[in-house]
Amino acid sequence: MPKTKSKSHKSKKTKKQQSQETPTLSLKERLAQKRKSAQARKEFTSLLTTAVGGSLFLGFLIFLVAGIKAAVPVVMGIIVMSFSYKYPRQALFAFIIYVPIGGTITYYIGNSPILQLAKDSFYIPALVSIWQTCCKKGQPLLIPQNIKTPLYILLGLCMLTLLFVNGSQQFNPPPPGLFKNAPKEFPLGMGILGLKVFLGYLPLISCTYYLIRNKRDFLLISRLQVVLILVCCILGFIQYLLLLTGICQGTRDAVGADLFRASIEARCFFGGSLVYSPSQGMIRLPGTFVAPWQWAWFLISSTFFTFATAFSDPSIIWRIVSLVSTALVFVNAVISGQRIALALVPTCFVLLLLLTGQIRNFKRFIPIFVGLALILGIAIVTNPTVVQERTDSFIARWNASPPYDFILQQFEENWKNVDGILGSGLGRATNSARSMGQTKLVETYYPKVLYEVGIFGLLGFLGLVTTLTAICYRTYRPIKNRNFRSYGAAMWVFILFISYNTYYYPLDVDPVAVYYWFAAGVLLKLPAIDKMERLQQKEEGEKETRRHGDAESGRQGE
Repeated sequence: MPKTKSKSHKSKKTKKQQSQETPTLSLKERLAQKRKSAQARKEFTSLLTTAVGGSLFLGFLIFLVAGIKAAVPVVMGIIVMSFSYKYPRQALFAFIIYVPIGGTITYYIGNSPILQLAKDSFYIPALVSIWQTCCKKGQPLLIPQNIKTPLYILLGLCMLTLLFVNGSQQFNPPPPGLFKNAPKEFPLGMGILGLKVFLGYLPLISCTYYLIRNKRDFLLISRLQVVLILVCCILGFIQYLLLLTGICQGTRDAVGADLFRASIEARCFFGGSLVYSPSQGMIRLPGTFVAPWQWAWFLISSTFFTFATAFSDPSIIWRIVSLVSTALVFVNAVISGQRIALALVPTCFVLLLLLTGQIRNFKRFIPIFVGLALILGIAIVTNPTVVQERTDSFIARWNASPPYDFILQQFEENWKNVDGILGSGLGRATNSARSMGQTKLVETYYPKVLYEVGIFGLLGFLGLVTTLTAICYRTYRPIKNRNFRSYGAAMWVFILFISYNTYYYPLDVDPVAVYYWFAAGVLLKLPAIDKMERLQQKEEGEKETRRHGDAESGRQGE
């Protein structure tokens, strides 16, 4: 019985201590919270009324001039941009969510070039809002500060190209050939758009840095990324099943060269153009993106994000979700028909194991490897023909045109054809700028940079990404928390890989054009989060010590 009394006495003391630790808001604080909430609702209602009213008025005027197809995007754009400026954090989350599903939304609403830029209606107003906030608080917008010198050098070289090359093409165009009409071009507009594609998402580093305030935000954004990958991979798999079962015809009924050409008419519920000609063993799926090769690079980049969360998330549930997402990335790499995804997804996974040091913790992660191997084994056993077809296609492509030969050929060709040391003009090899003039198709990234901004611009960009890669390496290495350091290592490997990859041009288009700078922003924030966590743990330890001291003095008093 005395022991029972002692236990009940201790439990009462524990409850009392807990009630003392839980802060109780005073009447004044509760009233302040209510006033703050009421003010927030008032501001939201006022913004909604103003944005909707103004956009409808402008949309009506555009409707009278250009019709409903031009008016609707303007109305939606004004509303979205107004709210993105007012609520930049929510806008950045919407931007991250929109990137992998933007292709599907574009073709559901209507194939318009304006809709393909819709994600910037979240990003640009949020960037302006964050810039203004940084100015008010005296915080730097450019993060990390050490990239300032190489960035300014590169921007200076780009401005020289824009002024002297694009400007010359604008105001002193070359004479057209004999019996030919001068092409209708806007070289300065092409240059501005080319510069936006080239460096427009670099400020996303700072946006992501300020978006993540603490550990909770970091876990939210890392898990959100995994959920988006999981959803997109499920939709990609469903797309394949719809084509396989004949619900979607794909390019089955095409003839001649159309059997091998991606077509928007063959679209299957999600994403955009695709090829599905089983009689020719030809398949190129777009997943949720506009084009098949964008889907391939989404799968490649997703390998890094799912790996990072699978090996670093503190929750076992989220580690399992990440494992499932990783397995689905592997499956989609096989069924998508994209040879580069088939080659690089497993290669990147092995590279991550080696460069992040997780291979040393192999025993700890045996369940992850067993689960991944089991899922992939079932997929391979149930679809041996598909695996064999993709493998044969990859080997045949490699033998016909090895990547290193292709890259060297592109360098040699563009070195000979570039107009001068300042390049041939910003945007001249950028697909999205083709509406403003003639563009050249350059299928590898650094030869494309060489063609647009010349040899000095190419060296300037290499200097920028090399500086960023080195800074990110030095940033994640001192992190004490094992989970944060593991996640940072995976992001660094992604930055390293994309910085020097020149096969195709993933840094020019979604999703890598966004994910590259986004990953840098996440990594650069991790040391601050690690420091906050260690300070919090120290404070909790001191509180626990004081609590034990108070309990001991209480027992001595008894």
